[in-house]
Amino acid sequence: MGTNYYVEYSEIHPQKEKLHIGKSSAGWCFMLHVIPELNLNSFEDWEKLWSRANNEITNEYGDKVSIEEMTSVIKNGSWDRISALGPNFHRHNYSQLGPNGLVRFRLDSPGCVGHGQGTWDLIEGEFS
Repeated sequence: MGTNYYVEYSEIHPQKEKLHIGKSSAGWCFMLHVIPELNLNSFEDWEKLWSRANNEITNEYGDKVSIEEMTSVIKNGSWDRISALGPNFHRHNYSQLGPNGLVRFRLDSPGCVGHGQGTWDLIEGEFS
């Protein structure tokens, strides 16, 4: 089970109403959406976008999310149910153990272009 996050923006890509920030899934590092054609390649790029006036963060349920809450979801993830995931799990999911008891995508996984300096992975391409 996971939650997708979006920013409603007014300056970039005017034909769209919302832009996908990424997804939070239980036990996994946050999947921060990388969109190179819009110069959204890092947490800092996203932070600049959602900090602009009139831009608003929401989750997939339509709930408003504050900048502080979004930052915390991305940077401070943790999982207290550290399980004994075996090599088969990691092999089939292109994953590895990450920070704070989380699982993260390996750099050779489809779409994963980097690991953030905290509890997020940089994921390129369409996902939900």
